[in-house]
Amino acid sequence: MKHLLLVRHGKSEWGNAHLADFDRPLNPRGHRNAPEMAARLLQKDQVPQLLVSSPALRAITTARHFIQVWKKSPDQIREETSIYEANVKTLLKVINNFDNKYDYIAIFGHNPGFTDVVNYLSDANIPNIPTCGTVLIEFSVDDWATISHHTGKLLEFDYPKNLSDD
Repeated sequence: MKHLLLVRHGKSEWGNAHLADFDRPLNPRGHRNAPEMAARLLQKDQVPQLLVSSPALRAITTARHFIQVWKKSPDQIREETSIYEANVKTLLKVINNFDNKYDYIAIFGHNPGFTDVVNYLSDANIPNIPTCGTVLIEFSVDDWATISHHTGKLLEFDYPKNLSDD
């Protein structure tokens, strides 16, 4: 059994037109939401074994907030360049290449790729994963390489403005 947690980066800053998209930082709301969402997962004992992040500033900063709440070392975040601006095919390749010694992995990245891959992999019909939204998918397989179209089951979809306590 494999579990994949997809985390869209927190709300980013658009105020500096001179910054490249890759270098956009989190805004104050992004810095607040990331620890809150990490705490929600910690409360449910849903802390992954491995974190893989886009190296874009807003994604890696989101991952660092999560790792801090989970009291893990920052060196437990692996950067994966191909997650930045990735489409479904690219994200699936990243997932299929995960090491099978891990049963629960989190990836931190971007839309529209994350929303598209969630709907591709699972029975979800999510129109948009909001910033700092989290999606947990379960796969009844033992090998990441066998994950493909509709092989996953959506377990949870949460985001900062979701106030329900399920």
